[in-house]
Formats: sequence, C-alpha cells, structure tokens
Amino acid sequence: MLSPNLYPLLLTIQSPADLRCLLQSQLPALAHELRTYLLHSVAKTGGHLSSNLGTVELTVALHYVFNTPNDRIVWDVGHQTYPHKILTGRRERMASLRQLGGLSGFPQRSESEFDAFGTAHSSTSISAALGMAVASRQKGEDRHAIAVIGDGAMTAGMAFEAMNNAGVSDCKLLVILNDNDMSISPPVGALNRYLAKLLSGQFYAAAKNAGKTVLKGAPSLLELARRFEESAIGIVKPITLFEKFGFNYVGPIDGHDVLTLVSVLENIKHLDGPQFLHVVTKKGQGYTLAEADPVAYHGPDKFDPAVGVQKSCATQLTFTQVFGQWLCDMAATDNRLMGITPAMKEGSGMVEFANRFPDRFFDVGIAEQHAVTFAAGLACEGLKPVVAIYSTFLQRAYDQLIHDVAIQNLPVVFALDRAGLVGADGATHAGAYDISFLRCIPNISLACPANENECRQLLSTAYAQDAPVVVRYPRGAGAGVAVQKGLKPLPWGKGELCRSGHRLAILAFGTLLYPALQVAQKINATVVNMRWVKPLDVALLLQVAAQHEALVTLEDGAVMGGAGSAVQEALSAAGINRPVLILGFRDEFIEHGDSAQLLSLQGLDAAGIEASIRNRFQITQE
Repeated sequence: MLSPNLYPLLLTIQSPADLRCLLQSQLPALAHELRTYLLHSVAKTGGHLSSNLGTVELTVALHYVFNTPNDRIVWDVGHQTYPHKILTGRRERMASLRQLGGLSGFPQRSESEFDAFGTAHSSTSISAALGMAVASRQKGEDRHAIAVIGDGAMTAGMAFEAMNNAGVSDCKLLVILNDNDMSISPPVGALNRYLAKLLSGQFYAAAKNAGKTVLKGAPSLLELARRFEESAIGIVKPITLFEKFGFNYVGPIDGHDVLTLVSVLENIKHLDGPQFLHVVTKKGQGYTLAEADPVAYHGPDKFDPAVGVQKSCATQLTFTQVFGQWLCDMAATDNRLMGITPAMKEGSGMVEFANRFPDRFFDVGIAEQHAVTFAAGLACEGLKPVVAIYSTFLQRAYDQLIHDVAIQNLPVVFALDRAGLVGADGATHAGAYDISFLRCIPNISLACPANENECRQLLSTAYAQDAPVVVRYPRGAGAGVAVQKGLKPLPWGKGELCRSGHRLAILAFGTLLYPALQVAQKINATVVNMRWVKPLDVALLLQVAAQHEALVTLEDGAVMGGAGSAVQEALSAAGINRPVLILGFRDEFIEHGDSAQLLSLQGLDAAGIEASIRNRFQITQE
C-alpha cells in the first residue's frame, strides 16, 4: 500500500476524472508525487525510465485539459506512457509491469479504454490520430485527437507523410512534439539541427517575457507591446517547417511547467484546424542520475534508486557484443566496411565501432527504410555496408530489402539482432517472423548461428559474399561457447552433424540446438546443427532423412513458412516421404514476460520439446 503521507494526491486519482477535480494549484504537487512513485515503481520491476520521467507534467496536463478517454491520445513512442498508465487506473498493477500476465510496457487497446492506439514502434501517432480525427468528423462526434510524438520519432519519414496529409485536413488534430533532444541514442540528422536552431532563438522569448514583466502595471503599454509582438514575430522568429505543412505552430514551451502546459492546452483546445505544440522536456527529469546519463537509464533492469544502475559484472559475452567486436576487427582489415544503424548504436553494439571508425559509422535516425536503401547505394559503389538492425525493425524496410537490395543482388550484410523472443518488450518487438519473410526472397541468404563463436564465424562468411546475407541472432547471451579470435569463416551453406542416434533426427536452426542435445540424450536421437535456413544444406538433409524414420525441426520463429517448411519443401522436391514434426512459434502473437517462461509456454524448452516428440512418435519413457 502507498503511504498517504508520501502520496496524498496520487492516492485520490483512480482515473483522469478524479484528476480533473483537483485545483490547478495542486498539479505541481501531483506531478512531484507521480514522478517519485514512477521512479520507485520502475526500480522494482525494470523497464523504460528516462523517457517516462520526462513526460510526467505533460501527461498530467493532457488528462487535466482533455476529456479522456472520449478525447483520444496516441503516444509515440509507446515506452513513454508509464505516467499515463498510473493516472488511468493501473497504478496498483505497476508491480506487474512487463511480466507474464501483467501490464504491457506499451499502450495496448485490450488493456485499457484510455489506450487509444497500440504503439511500440515509432512514428505512427500522427497517422493514427489523423485517422481518428477524420472518423470523428465523418461520424459527427465532438472529440479531440492528440498525437504525442517524441524520443526521436519525428526523424522517421512516416511522421512527415502524415503531416503532409494532416495539414490540409481541417480536422481537430493536435500534434505535440515532445522534444527531449533524444531518441534512445543521442540525436542525429538535419531535423535535430533544425529543432536546435528553433530552440536557440531565445532572444525573442526572453525579450517578450521581460517586457511583459516590466509593463505589467501599465495596461496601455502592455497592449502596445502585444501588438508589437504580433507584428515582430515574423521578423524575429522565422516561419517554422510545421507551419509550412499547414499547422498552426505554438512553442517551444517548457514541458516541465505543468501550469503553463495546462494554460496553453486550454487555449489550443478551442482553435480550429490542425495544431502543432512544441514542448521541450528533459529525459530523466527529476532523477539526477538519469538526467546525467539518459541512455543508461533508458531501459534499466531492477535497481536501487539511492544507488543507481550498477554496471554488470557478467563475463559472458552477449551476441550483440560478439557482433560489435567482430565489426571492429573486420573494419580494421577492410576499409571498405561501413556500419549503419537506425538509431540503435548502443542496442546494436556499435559504440566502440563508432568511436574507432567515426567516418565509417552512420546512425541514420529512426529511418529503417532509408538505412537499407542507403546501404544499397554504398554497395553499388563498391563499399561493404553492414546494417545492424533488430529483426522486428527490419519489417519496416521490407520493400527496400526486396526492391533495392535483393533484386539488384547487392552485397549488404544484415546483422539481425533480437531474433526470436525478446521477453519483456512483448509482441511488438519479438523477432518471430524474419525466417518466414526472408527465405522467400530470391538472392537473400539466411544464417542461424547456434552459439556466440558461430555467430562471429558466420558474420565473416556473410561478409565474404558478393550478395546479400542475413545473420540472425537472439538478444542476450547464448550457451557460453568461447569466442575465438580471428575472422575465419564457416563453409558456405553447410550444417554439422552433432550427435548420432537412431530412429529420429532433430534438425536445429539456431540456439535451440542446445535443448535439442539435452532431449537427444534421453531418447537417443540424432542432432544436426543446420546453421543455414537458406541455402539449406540439402545434401546433409537427404543423408539424414535416408538414415532415420522421422525428422523433427526446431526454430525460434514462426512455424508458418519457417525453417521447418523449408525442410519439408526440400524433402518433397527430392521425392522423399518422411514424417516431419515442426516445432516453433504457434500462429499467435507472443506477449511480454520472461523469455524462458515464454519459450516454455511455446513448448520450446527441453521439457516441451521432449514431450512433443514422445507424444507425436509414441516414444515411451525410458
């Protein structure tokens, strides 16, 4: 239970309707309580912290001014919505955040009527809010649609596509740019420089405020100053990009001044046509450690707020770290190598590469489509681009992958991080579909390392090719296999026989090789580390099929169209009829929770694999 002494106002808020009963003068105190509760809550569960500390006042002001849930708020990106969840009846469930069966770390329509739109990837809010605004107009309903876009989401092209459409729509649409000068990584690109210039023009704002203070006691002079302000604004402040899109631009204003936010939102609420409010916030606001290092506190695990996040003492390398080391080592031997990431320098393990090879490192912002086509352009001119990208983010650049890379058969290496399950981030971030959507594309090859050392070797194999190759690997550490130095590649398109047994052969794609070996010991099965989904090692497959009564395939991806399907297609093409049990992700979205728990629920831990095999092939317990 929360202490009434610490949270006297917050405890009275069960919904935004309660919030709207408070006096405006009470809102700063409520914001302080909300920030304190948020910090201590996330410290117990882990989760996104810096971004949420920065949206406290904005969240309070929005729910105070607008009649939610009738008025729709679309949050973008969705990891800045913890204060929103707390104020919309989910405070007591925050202890279950990002856990199996608990609160999602992102807005979910199925979780609350206050979550108007599900957002986890970025830059979708303006499009969705515009759709809602047009729908309200068509249906004759009186409601506002608000898109809160921030954490670098304005760097993506989709946001500008939506603004281009919204600027001529004449709808009740409010776009709020939560400008915290950050995405997950530090900001990049021309748009960030533009916003910096906009903010640096403080002469106008400072002069205006000083003049109003001085002239406060002289109404006639104050009116004269107001008229001068209106006429001089075009001289001092240039017309913004957003006004060129057809929006009425307001700002920039202090996003941590809740009373000013309320006042401005109340005024904007009564204006017609599309409105654009520029709010300046600080990521990590109110917690000194997060303010000083917002990247480290972007998505921390559990920690003590009094001490802060402690550096991990783990000695086992993660797959991401293996990639980062390989990238630096390969770059040292080949000056054609260019490293590209869509705003995930830290997450993709590219910090050391960026420091050592700054002229060959390219963070293109939250712009996956551009990242892929940019890589294609580099490859056309004889360079060797390596695109570090999460599996779930590559989905956003599927057309570019096909049209700009695969059709032209360009030598781009895709280091596909976060393949398979990602745990607490849930369905929107799970790399469940890359095997299915990649293997159907001509010219694309796909490797699935079983461990950390194979990951390094297969990256070298991919880099040596004169065609596009994807190496997929999971989040976190693997089996703990020692990583050898050097850049020796593995044979192209070849798997490996790991264990000989009888009757059954288990064909493992990726890190599920290790539970497969555990199961094989119990049922005396053959185990093959396939390594490649495409090209499939057909020779090894046919050899194993000829020597066994049945086959089992294992993959940490969707069963439909996945590696198991590739095996069945190859057997069918060879005229071989063998029973094949395909084990992978079922045809469902996998929600958030501990990765090991989720794998078990999918029947892909050792116990689940063994049970499925025994049940299908009537193998009795020995």
